[in-house]
Amino acid sequence: MIPKDLFKKVKRIEITTSRLVTDVFAGQYHSVFKGRGLEFDEVREYFPGDDVRTIDWNVTARTGKPHVKKYIEEREMTVMLLVDVSRSCQFATINEIKSQLAAEIAALLAFSAIRNNDKIGLVIFTDKIEKFIPPVKGTKNVLRLIREILYFKPENTATNLCMALDYLNKVMTRKSVAFLISDFFDNADSMGRLKKALAIANRRHDLIAITLNDRREKELPSCGLVMLEDAETGHMTLVDTSAATVRDDYAAKAEGRFKNRQRLFNSVGMDHINISTDASYSDEIIKFFLKRRKRKS
Repeated sequence: MIPKDLFKKVKRIEITTSRLVTDVFAGQYHSVFKGRGLEFDEVREYFPGDDVRTIDWNVTARTGKPHVKKYIEEREMTVMLLVDVSRSCQFATINEIKSQLAAEIAALLAFSAIRNNDKIGLVIFTDKIEKFIPPVKGTKNVLRLIREILYFKPENTATNLCMALDYLNKVMTRKSVAFLISDFFDNADSMGRLKKALAIANRRHDLIAITLNDRREKELPSCGLVMLEDAETGHMTLVDTSAATVRDDYAAKAEGRFKNRQRLFNSVGMDHINISTDASYSDEIIKFFLKRRKRKS
């Protein structure tokens, strides 16, 4: 039995994201994400102006008349959502926590995909694969995915992005569009190993990173002594936020992490979208779609 508060959240997300898809995203998604290419449709007689490279010589020899192969664009795709549910994603200092934000982003992408008749699958992960839902079509499947992201209780608390990417490559043998939704706080792997995992997954799939961020991960307010906890390891640190040097050091380290992450994505030629809990996620995704469509045109 689904709790009433969860049911209300799912319905609200469904209504909000469905409206966005109808008004904005359906056309953008269709123009940005292409199918697997061309698939054979039929053989018909040759007409002047047809590309001679499409002539079917076997049928032509059998009938005595030139025939050509006709192809149509294969639009159907498989979309995979890889969603980080580690403990650091149960955090925000303004608006919705990251896990709620992830559910809304996933819903927006999923409703856009089913409007395009694509299949949608889900990988929920921490430092292990917590749940896998194979890709299928339909609105019911999308609603199930939203419920899972919102309601799922992970067994573990840490993050392992490499493991999630390796799992994607194992379960998806054909190319998919894969969205990796995470705050990218990963203490399990070195930058070199993560770079390799991202590069391999990006070659096999159309991989897009969606990073979840909160402003307090970038800067500390001046409010005296504060006990900070690492959400994934439980390590506690007492910090004097009234000291300008402490706040400056915190901000510098955060800026370093952000720049390293940007360089990492760029080094493997991977698209990425930065989402913050204090800003509109739909605006950032629209900007990404427009930028990508312009690049591909």
